[in-house]
Amino acid sequence: MAVSDGTVVWVGQDKPALALHPDAEIIDLAGAFVAPAFVDPHVHITALGLKLTGLDLSRTDSLAECLDLVREFARANPDGTIIGDGWDETRWDEGRPPTVADLESAAPGRAVYLTRVDAHSAAVSSTLLDSVPEVTATPGFTRGEPLRADAHHLVRTATLAGLDRGQRDRARQAALDHAAAQGIAAVHECAGPDISGRTDVAELLEFSHGVDVRVYWGEAVRTADEARTLLEELGVHALGGDLFVDGSLGSHTAWLRHPYTDSDSTGIGFLDAGTIAAHVRACTEAGIQAGFHVIGDAAMDAVVTGFGRAVAELGGPAVAARGHRLEHAEMLDADQIAQLGEWGVIASVQPGFDAAWGGPDGMYATRLGADRAATLNPFAAMAAAGISLAIGSDAPVTPLDPWAAVRAAAHHRTPGHRISPRAAFTAATRGAWRAGGVRDGVSGTLVPGAPATYAIWEAGELVVAAATDKVQRWSTDPRSRVPGLPPLTPEAPLPRCLRTVNRGVTIHGA
Repeated sequence: MAVSDGTVVWVGQDKPALALHPDAEIIDLAGAFVAPAFVDPHVHITALGLKLTGLDLSRTDSLAECLDLVREFARANPDGTIIGDGWDETRWDEGRPPTVADLESAAPGRAVYLTRVDAHSAAVSSTLLDSVPEVTATPGFTRGEPLRADAHHLVRTATLAGLDRGQRDRARQAALDHAAAQGIAAVHECAGPDISGRTDVAELLEFSHGVDVRVYWGEAVRTADEARTLLEELGVHALGGDLFVDGSLGSHTAWLRHPYTDSDSTGIGFLDAGTIAAHVRACTEAGIQAGFHVIGDAAMDAVVTGFGRAVAELGGPAVAARGHRLEHAEMLDADQIAQLGEWGVIASVQPGFDAAWGGPDGMYATRLGADRAATLNPFAAMAAAGISLAIGSDAPVTPLDPWAAVRAAAHHRTPGHRISPRAAFTAATRGAWRAGGVRDGVSGTLVPGAPATYAIWEAGELVVAAATDKVQRWSTDPRSRVPGLPPLTPEAPLPRCLRTVNRGVTIHGA
């Protein structure tokens, strides 16, 4: 592969390449695997960096272990708010989240903010609650329990505002360095007033790094003028991402048609169909990509109804031309899948969710029952209906690990929902570029004319494989010239990134 001025200019055999480019610098990769770099279409950069540089609770197996880590962190860091991330009570022996009393015992007198793994609820100390007194009158506050919904958003905003610029910048550096080390050349920040706030977005847009950052802002608008004004005011790229229609299954805040199996609740709906329709219409008329966070089936009902109203008013081609997005899109029925495919809606999905919480004994089955849980994340049906998939992580919710995400899509815990490794890889590269509005036909590939944005991997032998439960749709004979990928079976080691290059510039070198 020959690269000039950040662009791939030739791909082929060695001898013609040397004849065409006799003065080129030659880099022999000694058999390493070269592939288009990944794009992660759903991350929270500052939150990921705070987890990488702070208190990571994602590997704890018990509440006791979690509280021990809080104690150790408090001793090592005597000043400031204790911020932790990633606890999941469904994995713990005790089976319950931390209480206010637990946190007061572990870190007396300290402000403590511990986000649940799905980022839709948080355990906080009384000291932190006392610093935001209005929280007790805010929806989502139940004394002694983790904060949810608006109460959680209120305290999260106050906690992040309490950090200084240096802390936030160090977190961003750590997050983007980590992305580059995973072979990722671009990420989509899913920000919003309830996620990170305007200050974080402004600082992130000023922050310089070799990983490209596309910023989404999750705030609903009603008119095209309002959409254009908000976009210009904030300097963001689109009005979508985590614009919440509902919450999450783990925190019992995803909006369901029928109650949770383990709770007498149907979750929370934040936006109705009319608000969704107005936002889609306004963004379409303004030429801006829109999007929504949607997980539960009742939330999806509202989304499809809202999109349908916008399509009825503006026409399907006008709506499809904008490439509007849905984040997560976990609970869809066949009719909804068909409609979204017809309207050109892109699904930004996270196979790591199924890997972490799917299966007959996972959190999904606990929250929904085995039958409903088996319907989640129907990637194969979505792809077959023409819905363009973009695979990401929602980091720090699941790890920033694109090969693991590709493997999870190919080995979905519900066999009928699996897609091939090649389709999953495409969704994490070309599909993710397209989800960010890049429709040049070459980004996410390595052909002449494409940006020289690639990663070099230590990967061993390459294989050609279809989805494990599908008929082979192409020849696996090497002579067929179907591009191979590293083996992605559950027992195979995942590739190790040796170098990441973005438009010809090395942004990571092992």
